[in-house]
Amino acid sequence: MFGMAKEKATITVDRAKLSEARALLGVSSASAAIDVALSELVRHYRVLHDIEAYTRTPPTDGERALSHTLPDWNDLADDTDWDAEWPEDN
Repeated sequence: MFGMAKEKATITVDRAKLSEARALLGVSSASAAIDVALSELVRHYRVLHDIEAYTRTPPTDGERALSHTLPDWNDLADDTDWDAEWPEDN
């Protein structure tokens, strides 16, 4: 998010991990790498908490029935050349 307040911190990190993270992310600063790492950590745990919340609520009969229905693939039966539409970059 733009405009979020930043806090200056002095930290000790493993140089090899930081170097690898910076290379993977394509960033030059330790701050940028750590900012991305913290964002991903927060996102990961929010997803885990969401999953835990959903698993505590059993599915309804309607949701169970929906999970057993088969899709109607007929809408995809057309003459579109998908390989031409989405060529792979080699």
